[in-house]
Amino acid sequence: MSIQSVGIIGAGTMGNGIAQVCAVAGLDVVMVDINEAAVQRGLEQIIKSLDRLVKKETLTVAAKESALKCIKGSTSYADLKGLGLVIEAATENQAIKEKILKQVDEIVSKDTIIATNTSSLSITKLAALDSNPARFIGMHFFNPPPLMALVEVIRGLQTSDATHAAIIDMAKRVGKEPITVKNSPGFVVNRILLPMINEAFFVLSEGLASPEDIDAGMKLGCNQPIGPLALADLIGLDTCLAVMEVYFENFSDSKYRPCPLLREMVAAGYLGRKTGRGVYTYDK
Repeated sequence: MSIQSVGIIGAGTMGNGIAQVCAVAGLDVVMVDINEAAVQRGLEQIIKSLDRLVKKETLTVAAKESALKCIKGSTSYADLKGLGLVIEAATENQAIKEKILKQVDEIVSKDTIIATNTSSLSITKLAALDSNPARFIGMHFFNPPPLMALVEVIRGLQTSDATHAAIIDMAKRVGKEPITVKNSPGFVVNRILLPMINEAFFVLSEGLASPEDIDAGMKLGCNQPIGPLALADLIGLDTCLAVMEVYFENFSDSKYRPCPLLREMVAAGYLGRKTGRGVYTYDK
């Protein structure tokens, strides 16, 4: 099955980024959000992103215009009818995703593949809500989607081989490098990344080094482009804590215990870049 058209639920950072990636690759895209203002914000972000690529000479003006012609903004799920793939990219909240996916299931044909861009929720559990669970799969893009090469393709227990093969092919067609992952909390990348960030907070709380030196050590010693504490600020300390709590609850293993300092900073409202203060201080 070759996917030619894609619906994106959510016009936020991940949604508009995925829409851009698909449109640049020549796929027809319908980007849906709850109101016209949200849709327009998403479209404006796509234009700004494409303009930056043109300025960097990694995209031609003609390619930019062609991509924009492939994108349709909408506030109606009815516009998802007849599409080959629908990717849910809404807020990382189980109840919200379940509500959206139920609506999508009722509208699209039984041949449409449905994917979720979740970074932590169970694909098997979400698939169980679908009338055709074999067509359900996880497709975890990384932020920002236009720049990050990786896509984790997560198979639920019910996901068919045909669905998996179609998504692997589609990910490659839009210029991504897919890896196949079994359903498990945090999948592969975040399962490794978030405990490392959590450990950096333990090192900080024990006073072993300053935040700057911890980050410099990991950048210079492990060739990471950004240190774990600066990355936590970028991700959001509340998000880091929430993911660690999911691991701790699901695995019942003390190695996933969230660092008390991380909890304390979240309680104080020090969430990182989005609040102007996390491990470091930022101009809002």
